[in-house]
Amino acid sequence: MLCLTVSDLSLSFGTTPVLEKVSFSLEETDRLGIIGVNGCGKSTLFRLIHGDLEPTAGNIYLSKGKTVGILRQDDAFDAGDSRQTVEERMLHAFPQLLAAEARLQELEAGDLKTGSDAAVKEYTDLHDRYVRDGGLEFRARCVSVLARLGFDENQRRQPVGTLSGGQRTRLALAVQLSREPDILMLDEPTNHLDIATLTWLEGFLANYRKCFMVISHDRYFLDRVTNKTLSIEHHRATLYQGGYTKSMAQRQTDREIAERHWRNQQREIARQEAYIAQQRAWNRERNIIAAESRQKMLDRMERLERPTADPRAIRMSFSEAIASGNDVLDVRHLTMGFPGRTLFRDISFLIKRQERALIIGPNGCGKSTLIKLILGQLQPLSGVIEEGYHVEIGYYDQENQHLTPENTVLDELWNAYPTRTETQIRQVLALFRFTGEDVFKEVAVLSGGERARLTLAKLMLSKMNLLVLDEPTNHLDMDSREALEAALEQFEGTIVMVSHDRYLIDKLATRILEVRPGDCFPGDLLDYHVDHPGHGYTEFTDYKNARIAERQAAVTGAATVAEVTTQKEQYLKNKQAAAEERKKKARLERLTKESHTLEAELDALEQELYGPAASNYVRAAEIDRRKQEIEDRLLEIYEELEG
Repeated sequence: MLCLTVSDLSLSFGTTPVLEKVSFSLEETDRLGIIGVNGCGKSTLFRLIHGDLEPTAGNIYLSKGKTVGILRQDDAFDAGDSRQTVEERMLHAFPQLLAAEARLQELEAGDLKTGSDAAVKEYTDLHDRYVRDGGLEFRARCVSVLARLGFDENQRRQPVGTLSGGQRTRLALAVQLSREPDILMLDEPTNHLDIATLTWLEGFLANYRKCFMVISHDRYFLDRVTNKTLSIEHHRATLYQGGYTKSMAQRQTDREIAERHWRNQQREIARQEAYIAQQRAWNRERNIIAAESRQKMLDRMERLERPTADPRAIRMSFSEAIASGNDVLDVRHLTMGFPGRTLFRDISFLIKRQERALIIGPNGCGKSTLIKLILGQLQPLSGVIEEGYHVEIGYYDQENQHLTPENTVLDELWNAYPTRTETQIRQVLALFRFTGEDVFKEVAVLSGGERARLTLAKLMLSKMNLLVLDEPTNHLDMDSREALEAALEQFEGTIVMVSHDRYLIDKLATRILEVRPGDCFPGDLLDYHVDHPGHGYTEFTDYKNARIAERQAAVTGAATVAEVTTQKEQYLKNKQAAAEERKKKARLERLTKESHTLEAELDALEQELYGPAASNYVRAAEIDRRKQEIEDRLLEIYEELEG
């Protein structure tokens, strides 16, 4: 049953279009992921559906009685009553239940004692409605959601005004999750969440029995929780079945098919126009009649629009300085903390040249602190950090604190590299989507994504052989994330990076360092060397889960040879599945390459058929047979690619 229908929705600000003729429908249990570059209109679509904005044209239909909840990106800045505790803020998301509780208490203390029939009836009806609406469990649900989003008992009693931006974002998310509306809209809910909390949120949404829509740039997250994808580009929206990976494969196939149909039609139009011109040149009565007949056919033809190009992605590459020594970073017996709190103690690791070490762990465990220790910005309580020979560090700070708010975008980059010409600086900025008047924007008014791109532009121009990155994908859209991943893959130096982006970890990591790994592993650091780069996070998770299962079995005394064997078999099955997936991907790449070759040959044959071979019946017959073979093979390839 449909719960939401969006029909030909358009919004413009003056003459500037934001969305044009957006249409889609959602069933009661649909889980929709909304993707697109920063600024394409994703959050605006949410505001239109929620009623915060009026559309220029089109309609939005909500099924009768459906409730809507929304988590906005700026909810972290809405402190409301800053004196409320975290738990009080949660409970105030249920005003009707709180009012019912207060009225029930009034009746119990007053009219109910008199035995009044009216009071008894009111109490009975109100109590039944209170129970039906979840009054008996909503407090426990609030506490449970808060706990899973990282709020311990002390933090639940903390005033909202004392929370950090990240904590307020998680609180706003907790409020919406605990309300469980019929249509839940989440705008970037994964910001400020660590991997453990992300995993819990994925499980919550996977089991959510109502409709939800989520805007996110986390591809791993979208693949796990969504069954439909709405892609917004060039002000239009297209709905695909499946999560991010499946929908993007279908999007690419649709684009290639549309491009091919457009090119075929253009060739046919050119052929018909050449025929018309030839007939008119002969200028006999029957030739004029033939030309007019063909012209009428052309006029009736429904002209296809050429598929619009992909939104321009940023392009980057990192310049490596002279090669460092083989030992890049030697950390020995490092302990760090602050008064009253120890973050980690006695951790040691050695980073070798060309390793890509990803640092992970829960929020607050000390990942960013470890980065600052490596950079020398903080001093450890004990332990030693030694750089190797000829190590040149390039650093990306997730908070972009090294930008000057008063500078323009152009000045910010030019001041960092004053020997470059203005043309060179503008060329670099253009690679990061800063063009035209954008370069004169002040840094203070830039969005989070724009600040991240500017910081990456500054980093790209420096020369380094050790890249130290703290959450570089925060605020980046998917195209920008993919460009960053490609640049990091091509970088021949060493990488040390903090990240919660599991897709990026999976793709890049040759080594994973988990801070505060837990009771199943000795010490405060789990140092894992990846055997199969390209599947780093998946491999690490399998290893860790197997170790945890072995530990739990040993503690309960239930570990047996059969269970260990099962774990090993499961591990081997996972490896085999990964190998089969790689084979399948390689085959699809080969098929795609073959299709491009065959399409090019088909184009050449058609040109020859209507050109040199037009009067050569023998060659024309050969071409016709070859075209049939190619078309049959292309049909097989397209069916396999679409499957």
